[in-house]
Amino acid sequence: MEFAEVVRRRRMVRNYDPDRPVPPDVVDRLLDHAIRAPSAGFTQGWGFLVLEESADRERFWAAATPGGGGRERWLAGMRKAPLIVVPHANESAYLRRYAESDKGWTDQSADRWPVPYWYVDTGFASLLMLLTAVDEGLGACFFGIPPQRLAPYREAFGVPAEFRPIGAVTIGYPAPDHRSPSLRRGRRGVDDVVRRGRWS
Repeated sequence: MEFAEVVRRRRMVRNYDPDRPVPPDVVDRLLDHAIRAPSAGFTQGWGFLVLEESADRERFWAAATPGGGGRERWLAGMRKAPLIVVPHANESAYLRRYAESDKGWTDQSADRWPVPYWYVDTGFASLLMLLTAVDEGLGACFFGIPPQRLAPYREAFGVPAEFRPIGAVTIGYPAPDHRSPSLRRGRRGVDDVVRRGRWS
């Protein structure tokens, strides 16, 4: 598929065919593409938890999602995904990297970072997975883990303290889906968001 077509077709898919697992070679490509994302100082301070087994996915949904709140229909389709990848950012890896001799900082203070690139870079990696999914004929959805569910998630999967999940990605073959009400807003055009030469 041409890259422009991949970008045009990318959307968040929230319902999956539960009877079609993601082939192992495709899972490998998703992850191989993710680790090709750019990262500040080539730190590559990310980590990915891959959940392919049914029991692991059920443990994820039990730990990471709150009950109620009108999310039942959304979760019904999402829970059918045969693959969940949870991307994690590691702040301490960046702080250590930029204290190395080629970067010139002598401390490991997060105050030096006006933008937390550990999250940005892990987001880049997540986007590459989303685009790879489209190129492979799959659907995917990136979504957040609620703050109150982070501790249960960490405990359920033994996630070390230095790794913070930035969200999760469900992946699988798409099934008929409800159109998100958010799409009624319409996509903002280039002229609405781009300033050339000066903001105003």
